[in-house]
Amino acid sequence: MSTYRLTIEYDGAPFSGWQIQQPNIPTVQGRLQEALSVVLRQEIRVQGASRTDAGVHALGQVASFSAATDLPVARILRGATALAGPDIAACDGVLAPDSFNARFDAIGKHYRYQILSRKIPSPHHRRTAAFVPHLLGLNPMREAAAYLVGEHDFAGFRAKDCERQTTVRCLNEVTVTEQAGSIINIDVKGDGFLKNMVRIIAGTLIDIGRGRLAPTIIDQVLNSGDRSALGHTAPALGLTLMEVYYDRGSG
Repeated sequence: MSTYRLTIEYDGAPFSGWQIQQPNIPTVQGRLQEALSVVLRQEIRVQGASRTDAGVHALGQVASFSAATDLPVARILRGATALAGPDIAACDGVLAPDSFNARFDAIGKHYRYQILSRKIPSPHHRRTAAFVPHLLGLNPMREAAAYLVGEHDFAGFRAKDCERQTTVRCLNEVTVTEQAGSIINIDVKGDGFLKNMVRIIAGTLIDIGRGRLAPTIIDQVLNSGDRSALGHTAPALGLTLMEVYYDRGSG
């Protein structure tokens, strides 16, 4: 048996998230497992680094699995991509140490939330960016983002049904940048994330950019844990998992 590490891209719109749920509910994990099982002619179980929610996309999801096969990695990638359908691509793959686990060996992740900030929606960005028909103030958003950097208790920045026992996380970077075409990117890098944490951050920064909230609300909620004081939870379609980080030698 050999252990493989794959880098996966997907359009999350057609799926009910990464993780397998009930039968007949389309998930990225389920579709990928089916494809790999056919290619490798054995039952494959895939572990993903991030259990992305329904509608969330990925450019750098990492998946691991074990298989007994002599097929070259390039052949596995081509076969899995062809069989998984047009919304999933296995873009890269390597043999990993036998102990490698995509989820538990990850030491950090980079998420990007994309916003289309203009009066008219865009067909080109309708599945990948949250449409906000207002011009957002970038300076207040950046001021607010600075409060998030560092180690904090993010209890106020999670969904009600989040099951994580500890809510302390460290964010290494939170940036707000503008690119051509009225696109605003919120990039968040950290050692771990609570359920809906990035979407709550994004929704709050949007509300701050619109003048509905003051930038200091971030600092207040980091201290109080009061979710109700923050902004809305931004829609899933604007969120993309960009990259997963590992220690050298772990995989």
